[in-house]
Amino acid sequence: MLNFGPQKELPTVLLIDDDLISREVMATMLTMSGYSVHTAISGEAALDLLAAGECVPGVILIDAQMPGLSGIPLIEQLRARSKAIVYAISGSAAPQDVIAAADGFLLKPFSPDDLSRMLEERQAKAAPAAARKTAPAGLVVNPETLAQLREMMPEDAVRQIYAAIVADLGRRIAALEVAFAKNAAAEIRRIGHAIKGGCSMAGAMQAANIGAAFESAGNHLDNNSALLEDLRAAALNLKRMLEAEFPA
Repeated sequence: MLNFGPQKELPTVLLIDDDLISREVMATMLTMSGYSVHTAISGEAALDLLAAGECVPGVILIDAQMPGLSGIPLIEQLRARSKAIVYAISGSAAPQDVIAAADGFLLKPFSPDDLSRMLEERQAKAAPAAARKTAPAGLVVNPETLAQLREMMPEDAVRQIYAAIVADLGRRIAALEVAFAKNAAAEIRRIGHAIKGGCSMAGAMQAANIGAAFESAGNHLDNNSALLEDLRAAALNLKRMLEAEFPA
């Protein structure tokens, strides 16, 4: 669980996301913007936090695609235990019934300003990230995102974010190799979704775009083999960027 930073008149946030990279990047960015943040790796863990009184959130962010307790059943249980505003978040289009059950929707990657605008407007349904500029497909890291991170936190903290993404990509690549061997199309799509979400939050757009391709083309295993080579190249490019931008 994370809980740090002064609130600056901002509500406490409970962030529920099963993906480590997405969770940590979002929590760091929100904290550096003045939010007090608690995190949970699952719906069940979030309910335990609320039951123990360890977190009294003003807003709850829930990933719309998690294993275990998720979606509408989780939203219903959260509402029974908290008066917080509930926003669904996802790296892709979320189920319409989940969006309807929540108080709004944020498309990853979103910024703390996006969340602040939604809280101020109190819209039942919104997708403010849809109007943002997208980075070119071949761009290793979106320079605007990198600059924003550098404004929000020390250089070493930014370096740690990208180092964590490089390490995570190594694990995802190994998991994809196993999924290919088993012809596990659903697992390939799941891993692709996780890559897209985690990388896009930090502006690692080349890897994020490849993750999105895995998510949408999980059944086409021949194409996925080529995508895997592209992902290896993207991970190497990100490592080289890390070494160039943040020399030891």
